[in-house]
Amino acid sequence: MRGRTQRPVSPKHIAIDGPVAGGKSTVALMVARRLNLLYVDTGAMYRAVALAALRDGVELDDGEGLAAIPRRHRIDLEPAGDARGYSVHLDGADVTAQLFQSAVTAAVSTVAAHPEVRRVLVERQREIARQRAVVMAGRDIGTVVLPEARVKVFLTASVDERVRRRLEELRAAGSTIDTATLRAEVERRDHTDSTRSDSPLRPAAGALVLDSSELRAEEVVARIVEFAAGVDRAQA
Repeated sequence: MRGRTQRPVSPKHIAIDGPVAGGKSTVALMVARRLNLLYVDTGAMYRAVALAALRDGVELDDGEGLAAIPRRHRIDLEPAGDARGYSVHLDGADVTAQLFQSAVTAAVSTVAAHPEVRRVLVERQREIARQRAVVMAGRDIGTVVLPEARVKVFLTASVDERVRRRLEELRAAGSTIDTATLRAEVERRDHTDSTRSDSPLRPAAGALVLDSSELRAEEVVARIVEFAAGVDRAQA
């Protein structure tokens, strides 16, 4: 019997990419709520794989072993009414709070750099987008996951501002990490994400590139919504 033909991914999506602590998760959630779309933070899926790898004792240089994790463990993203906008469940247990532990943060770029892992999770992300229109945030959404998205945004900020934001977030969560250590971590992740051979971090063709260093989140959201409206008018 012939295999079932998959319906192509709808183009009515908003793809928001950018480096660590660039503000894309906060902004993507706000855009999704404003436009009544589903918010999907793909970075949380990679963090869930990293968390499971640390629990299972899978080596971080074992691409095949890491790629087996989302096949062996069920990873679900569920909408939530809190400030984050989602919860992540690993085998039915809510692990959202554990995804931002220092060990997971240190491991996630290495995990995400493996092409084997990216192939598995990219298909999961596309499957979500086949079901309904989404605002999806990550590092390769506009270039790889949803290249046909109607609106593509690349959101960044200076290293100093991104370190300040992440430090504020981590300290609010009880972390005692110091500024120098965090800055080194951000710079390492920038290098890993932008130089990896599979799906390197870069703006997608036609993307709106926004530097949010001196912009409030509400201002960034307004610009993205205005840009999306302009794309809609141009396609009408």
